[in-house]
Amino acid sequence: MRQPDIEIYLKEADRDAVGHWLETVFGATTPWRTQGKTFKCEAGGIAVSWFENAVGKWHCLLLESDATPWADDLQCAHAAHRALGVQVRCAPGGWDETQGEEDADRWISVDEHGEKEILWRTG
Repeated sequence: MRQPDIEIYLKEADRDAVGHWLETVFGATTPWRTQGKTFKCEAGGIAVSWFENAVGKWHCLLLESDATPWADDLQCAHAAHRALGVQVRCAPGGWDETQGEEDADRWISVDEHGEKEILWRTG
């Protein structure tokens, strides 16, 4: 089942490099524009948000559509790691507040060693 959007966290990634990666995936992208503390662009008609230092040195990339090449966050995390060479984290599946706080701390880390489930307390 496809997730309604894609949300991944990239450690110390360069926003311009992420923009170039999105361009290779989606074709033309619009330039990043600042909206408060958030950067926004469009990639292949999909609204993209970049939250700089969302959690410490981790930046959040949000693709606001289910019409991406990836069915879920984990597929995107693997693609981002391959393209950018940075550690990427994502939720193990869709999550909402009704699932409780304990599940909110379960994440999957993707790096040069592969993927593993971790506890990441972001709050």
